Amino acid sequence: MELTTNVGSFDRILRIVIGAALIILTLTGTIGIWGWIGVILLGTAFLRFCPLYRIIGVNTCKNS
Repeated sequence: MELTTNVGSFDRILRIVIGAALIILTLTGTIGIWGWIGVILLGTAFLRFCPLYRIIGVNTCKNS
């Protein structure tokens, strides 16, 4: 499977901010284990590829 970029700039920034916030909240004990979903958000932001977007046919990247 080819990792075609499908996460745009605004989407990427949002994923980084929300992902980091979830991880911090989990590490401080504010929220439970579900906060580790932030790792997935950070991963998809840095790869600029979201497998779920590919499945449902979404592309927020202007260049693709």
